[in-house]
Amino acid sequence: MRYAHLSLVAALALLGACSSEPEAQAPPVASLIQPSASPSASPEPERPRQRLDDTEEDYQALVKPYQACMRKQGMPGGKMGSGWAAGDDVPPKQKKAQEACKQFWPLPPWELDPDNPEAKDFARDVVKCLKGKGVEYVETTEDGIGIAAGGDQNDEESITKTGRYLDECQRAVAARK
Repeated sequence: MRYAHLSLVAALALLGACSSEPEAQAPPVASLIQPSASPSASPEPERPRQRLDDTEEDYQALVKPYQACMRKQGMPGGKMGSGWAAGDDVPPKQKKAQEACKQFWPLPPWELDPDNPEAKDFARDVVKCLKGKGVEYVETTEDGIGIAAGGDQNDEESITKTGRYLDECQRAVAARK
């Protein structure tokens, strides 16, 4: 009985294949890859991105590949190999190593990224939130994206409160967007 059932299924499949109606063929799909294009060319890997809600442990895990790359470039850990340095006083060896390892250096959270067209709005809203928490001297930095506390007065209370409430305000503003 089992073999008869299999034979029936096979016969029905053959009948379907022998149908007198021609099968509809799918239209050809346009290809974006030109025949002369080299398939071996791979795009640059996407850099990792920090998140506003990252913990210190998350951040340390995110920078491990960068630190490993810097060590391979002859830059031991510590200050020279653990972060991204900028400015005129960066030693040439470190600049070269950073350039070789830049694909591993995390991008800032999207809300704080200069490439984000809404980053300045985000920073202004964070300043409003901080002022609502009682921070008297706080403003956006010259680039419009960073937050500066203390003002010309170097007000310790404003600096302390900004440190206390910055994460909370950033997360609250991000949640509203």
